[in-house]
Amino acid sequence: MKAIIIEDEKLAARRLKRMLEKYEVQVVHMLSSVEESIAWFHENTHPDLIFLDIQLGDGLSFEIFEEIDIKTAIIFTTAYDEYALQAFKLNSIDYLLKPIDEDELKKAIQKYQSFKPVGQDVVKSFEDIKKLLVNPVEQEYKKRFTTKIGQHIKIFMIDEVECFYSQNKATYAYTLDGKNYLIDTTLEQLEKELAPQTFFRVNRKFFVNINAIKDIISYTNSRLQLKLKHYHAEEVIVARERVKDFKLWLE
Repeated sequence: MKAIIIEDEKLAARRLKRMLEKYEVQVVHMLSSVEESIAWFHENTHPDLIFLDIQLGDGLSFEIFEEIDIKTAIIFTTAYDEYALQAFKLNSIDYLLKPIDEDELKKAIQKYQSFKPVGQDVVKSFEDIKKLLVNPVEQEYKKRFTTKIGQHIKIFMIDEVECFYSQNKATYAYTLDGKNYLIDTTLEQLEKELAPQTFFRVNRKFFVNINAIKDIISYTNSRLQLKLKHYHAEEVIVARERVKDFKLWLE
């Protein structure tokens, strides 16, 4: 089975490509913009399957199919809320919410294999989705946090945070002024709320801000140790299984 990925987040695209390789899906090309995709479709044989993000750097991916007679099944990879995604189930089109779960990806591929749609059905589904999302909302990432200090509520901006970490089943933000703030969330929830270009989850305990990294050192068992500009309370280690994605994130 041949597929292409249309995704403007390089890290997300490469991660998806590696995941697809486990299911013997050959990714023949990765595209990152509306303009690039239109040119590619004009010049190349259409693949069996397209993994498609909605919001690209130069516009909505729907614009691609205003120029192209689509003959390929689509699986959307998106951060849109689930309430707006019911139309994606029409005529065998599926969707995967970011960050993509491997089990959900497997199910989507199996769904495609069990019922391959014809081109006309894909176009019909695409038009229905487009009508539903006439005014799509761009993904909004967290810009500020609040924490309670005594009888007061303090507001601090995301740019002030050097890292987030969990401790004793609680989540803390460590800011540039050297203070720790208890916040009412989990690292799992933060994974959906933090801009992936700026924050990376290096292990089960830490998210780090790319602007806070002072040094990166080779560590035991193929891991990496990070030295942050201000946080020194404990070692920040990039887990071995995350090192490859971490290096891609740095590019």
